[in-house]
Amino acid sequence: MPKRTLQGVVVSDKQAKTVVVRVDRRFSHATMKKVIRRSKKYHAHDETNAYSVGDTVWIEERRPLSKLKCWEVVRGEKKQKVQ
Repeated sequence: MPKRTLQGVVVSDKQAKTVVVRVDRRFSHATMKKVIRRSKKYHAHDETNAYSVGDTVWIEERRPLSKLKCWEVVRGEKKQKVQ
């Protein structure tokens, strides 16, 4: 079975080798037929501490590393700095 891959935005990088990633999803409500946004936060392993708040990253499932971490950052895009 292939590993799941999700795309999200880093919302916290305070922990060592860990980033918290917010993944947003959109779906249609069953009865109201409105498009609803829901988000969920995942703790992901970032070995080199390369990503910071605001960066877009792709995370992939892996074996559990701790109580909360069972995802790993695969690749990402740095947020553009405004000058």
